[in-house]
Amino acid sequence: MNPPRFRGTSRTPAIPLPPVLRRALLALCSALLVASRSGPALGQGAEAAAGARPAAPEPAPRAARHRAAGLSAGATPQERHRVRYTLDGIEIRGNVRTAARVILRYVRFRAGGVLDVEDPEIELTRYRLLGTGFFASVGLSLRKGAERGSATLVIDVVERNTFVVQDLWLGIAADEDTAGNARPLSAFTGVQAAETNLAGTGITLGAGVGLAADQLALRTRFVDPAFVGTRWSAAVTVLYNDARDFFGNRDVSFESPLLEQREVTGYAVVAYKRFGATLGTGHDVSSSSQLSLDYHLEQIDATVPTVASHMRGDRREPIDFDILGGRTVLSSLRAAIDYDTRDAPFLTTQGTLASVAVTVGVPPFGSDYGYQKFEFAAQRWFRLPMRHVLRVEAFAGAVAGDAPFFEKFYVGDLTDLLPDRLLDLAPDRRQPPNFLSTDIIEVRYGDFAAKLEAEYRIPVYAGRGSIYGVDFFGAAGLYGLATRREFTDPPTGYEGLARVPVDITYNLGLRVDTAVGGVTLAFSNLLGLIPARRGERK
Repeated sequence: MNPPRFRGTSRTPAIPLPPVLRRALLALCSALLVASRSGPALGQGAEAAAGARPAAPEPAPRAARHRAAGLSAGATPQERHRVRYTLDGIEIRGNVRTAARVILRYVRFRAGGVLDVEDPEIELTRYRLLGTGFFASVGLSLRKGAERGSATLVIDVVERNTFVVQDLWLGIAADEDTAGNARPLSAFTGVQAAETNLAGTGITLGAGVGLAADQLALRTRFVDPAFVGTRWSAAVTVLYNDARDFFGNRDVSFESPLLEQREVTGYAVVAYKRFGATLGTGHDVSSSSQLSLDYHLEQIDATVPTVASHMRGDRREPIDFDILGGRTVLSSLRAAIDYDTRDAPFLTTQGTLASVAVTVGVPPFGSDYGYQKFEFAAQRWFRLPMRHVLRVEAFAGAVAGDAPFFEKFYVGDLTDLLPDRLLDLAPDRRQPPNFLSTDIIEVRYGDFAAKLEAEYRIPVYAGRGSIYGVDFFGAAGLYGLATRREFTDPPTGYEGLARVPVDITYNLGLRVDTAVGGVTLAFSNLLGLIPARRGERK
């Protein structure tokens, strides 16, 4: 066999090599050729890719070489040594149910482009695919391409069940007597499930139902993430609520056109029905952020007490129900930007989830309610030693104008010691525990809300069967809730810091990631039934 000949710019004659050295060079080239057939795993940093440099192409003018590698003529030495490949194509393996086009929708790399093995977009692509909930694991690697300096991107996926329980509520709602003891008890339950990858198309089709004492909520939802083959999504949600809500702090007096409401002597009750729909669309701004736009229209039929008053602080005042009696229309527009870099949708170990949203009630579109609602939420996960996880959360919101009460901020959504709303139902009639003895006890629905919380999570079990993982968690935080009146006309009987409507919340339990979705088994609802104060209800 003749020795390999290398083209070069030098015209110096080739120097014959000794046979021993020639055989050693041939053996080394053969070993490198075998090693190049299986590409490096991506998303591992420069160290993992250092031994997998692309084959050197034939010499070309310097400017042409820089353009091929995505470098400018003034590139730094560090940039010149970064490992880049020209992509021949993308190969997907392991997808049995999910169509390849659905997977490629979340991949921004394309054939003919240049891939830098240290590009953070690679890891974001893996997180984005995991975030769909379609896959238990996702791996990205490179396989040697048809020419030197080229490669094929290989995406290996392991699919998981995509019929999931998105929300599950099981709890105890209660009234309370003047000593703060919970009575009587009534159960509430709700479930929201969906097929998130209908026939492998990525389409979501789901439904939900919520049940409480004399209350019913129904939801259906359809989402197509690539409407008619575009990069815009389309979503439709239909809702129906036949519900009640409870108003008044203490010594409530009211007159109601509904005789059955007279049986609930501790609270003034608003009975209402809602029926409507939301049409929405969205578009990916980047691999980790998305813009969404929604239009909501519904009819409300509410029966409001004709006269009602209660003790707010040390003074009797009329109750503001924040809803119009009779049949009214709610029409609103909502815009939101979401940012998501989580490495998993449920048992997240690192990454950020944040959103900013603005909702506007639009009387020109027939709404009887004109208001503006602003919301900001952010969560950050930190991976700690021994696979422990720390989560930090912040939330802030404000409502201006005349929003119906179910569009305002509810105390149970902020404290873990009261049940939160299930499909907009608020079955629990208790006031929050009020550990700090502030005037937050006077607020059920607020125009301003804020919360800071930290959660520590410890893995208990990890598997690959029907249960993927179980983590124990403990959380604690500080939250605030206020109406506009807390600033302009605060309740009497509170002095100093007690006039700042804030309190403490905490929670503990288990988070379980299963084949049918994530489940949180929290003990806060039971802990909330324990009286946190003594004496007359405030």
